[in-house]
Amino acid sequence: MKTKRSSKSGSKKQYQASEKVSIIREHLLENKAISDVCDEHHIHPSVYYRWQKQFFEQGEKAFAPNNEKQMVTELKQEISQLESKLAQKDEVIAEVMEEYISLKKRLGGH
Repeated sequence: MKTKRSSKSGSKKQYQASEKVSIIREHLLENKAISDVCDEHHIHPSVYYRWQKQFFEQGEKAFAPNNEKQMVTELKQEISQLESKLAQKDEVIAEVMEEYISLKKRLGGH
């Protein structure tokens, strides 16, 4: 949400992430001079460069193979597989215990 505060109080406009990206794109995609972009949006060039640095540092997330939804799906699949393995192991343990009890009874053990 944009909020514009009085310049008399010394407060500055707060920019949304989408606005910052739009401003950065003006320079990168439309080849506008940084000084023109900054003048047009009433920001200091150091602010622009800080935003641009953050943009590029966070940019690799856009290309990461695991977005949040995909990661959740993969984790659910892994949980399902592990639960299945655990159920199989429980069955094997139950069979071994049955054999153990049967042998113990046959051999007269208590």
